[in-house]
Amino acid sequence: MKKRLYIHYLILIGAIALGAILRFWHLDLKPLWMDEVITAIFSLGKSYNDLPLNVVFPLERVQEIFTFQPKVSCAEIAENIARQSTHPPLFFCSMHAWLGWLSPLGQDWVLKLRELPALFGVGAIAAIYAVNLTFSKTSGLTAAAVMAVSPFAVYLSQEARHYTLPMLLITLGLLGLMQIQKDIFLKQKVRFWVWFTWAIINSIALYVHYFCVLAFLAQIATLILLIYYPATAKSIKEIKAQIWFALIVSISAVAISFIPWLMVTLNHFHRSETDWLNTRAHIAPFYQTLINWVLMVITLPVENQPLPIAIIFGLLMLMFAIWVGRQIFQGLRVLWHTPTTHLATLTLLSFSGWVLLEFFAITYLLKKDITIVPRYNFVYYPSFCALIAASLTKSQKSKIKSQNLLIFLMVGVISSIFVVSNLVFEKPFKPEQVANNMNQNPTLPLMVVMGYRDNQDVALGLSFALELQKVRKMNYNEKLDKFAFLKNSQELSVWRQLSQLPAPAISQMNLWVISPGIKRRDYPPQIAVSQLNCTIDSTQHYRIGVPYQLYRCI
Repeated sequence: MKKRLYIHYLILIGAIALGAILRFWHLDLKPLWMDEVITAIFSLGKSYNDLPLNVVFPLERVQEIFTFQPKVSCAEIAENIARQSTHPPLFFCSMHAWLGWLSPLGQDWVLKLRELPALFGVGAIAAIYAVNLTFSKTSGLTAAAVMAVSPFAVYLSQEARHYTLPMLLITLGLLGLMQIQKDIFLKQKVRFWVWFTWAIINSIALYVHYFCVLAFLAQIATLILLIYYPATAKSIKEIKAQIWFALIVSISAVAISFIPWLMVTLNHFHRSETDWLNTRAHIAPFYQTLINWVLMVITLPVENQPLPIAIIFGLLMLMFAIWVGRQIFQGLRVLWHTPTTHLATLTLLSFSGWVLLEFFAITYLLKKDITIVPRYNFVYYPSFCALIAASLTKSQKSKIKSQNLLIFLMVGVISSIFVVSNLVFEKPFKPEQVANNMNQNPTLPLMVVMGYRDNQDVALGLSFALELQKVRKMNYNEKLDKFAFLKNSQELSVWRQLSQLPAPAISQMNLWVISPGIKRRDYPPQIAVSQLNCTIDSTQHYRIGVPYQLYRCI
């Protein structure tokens, strides 16, 4: 017995260790992209008011923007978030505390910025193990292994964003939900401390990410469904009043705890930062959701690959997804028809189904297609992971089951290696590619002008500036490279401001103008930058999310 227990926990430690290796491997390889820059600004204790806007500054000074402010309080960070972002404050306060512990940050500050989300990702592995113990110890180990090698979970863990912390909290919320379900249906009792803990977890989650409200509502709907489930409704008749009392008190406690941030939330809902999700959704959300499910278990390089390679890898992903889908379907049938696992299966299926309904409601009723963004699926990923793991332990006979699980985990490891190597889940706007395109003449002085409309454009420009500074720092004339954020509006165009810039102490330079929202034809053939005449190079126009154009100035 002791030997079995020793082996059990040895496998669990191995799964967690493998998950940690995959999450921390090459953690600083990928460039910091726009959303991660936003994380850095607020987590370092700064705001957009602290950035050098509407002035020209040396490119080499871009690193100075990302300096830690130790005396900033969580209340001040929350105030900055309330005015200039669309998120709750708790993750950014946690990140600020984390960076404070690691100060001085030094040159590897990007690595330190991403370490905390990676740690939360590792914690989610242990949490999903606990959730699946409801099925069996083997299912718990399988769940830990499945999440450890999931390319989707690894991808989220390597983002300096608030996805793994809410995913961890949602997993802990599911753990509480599973315990409540066991208490009321198997033991016919209500333990109020379990409900209280469950409420606290959900309350904290709401201050981490707004999408956690979807998870909370799905848990409430699941509990109500379980209360009135025909097969078990009679067994809880004597304690139904206690259950309703615990549920109402828990919901009320969570709602009351969120009142201080409620008005900020309503204001955030109407901000322009989410306008990019506005779209006419037809059937796209359905196949996008299916694609997102596939990405949870396998991701092969299909982005920016030659067509034959993209087709081959795409077919391999499809074939593997169909094979895994069959295993999961077979396993779910066994779990559903087995009395000891029926309610646990119903609980997780119900939670997943309610969240998906909420996603489609947001897409079709609010006209914001959140299914187009794979990372948002962190809301129901824990329940999916738990169901996948439980299904794989029930889908086949013992020997075949072990072989299939091994294949599944090997594919997961390979997929995760592609993730950490920056071959899949590539960063949006490709900052490293933009920087390389701009560095065409390494010995020629360079100026980059970002015509910004809002704060997100500023964050995007900083992601380009960080990568450009890396590729330009080896140049002998690096100190001559400049960067500028110029407000681009109907009242004040970026072109007029360019002509008013101070005279550069050079006779020749390359000028790159990044202007989101501007079409190619709107770039003038010639512009004046103080005493320099700049002529457009029509062969050097690019668009990776936003357009950027080269002018040669003499």
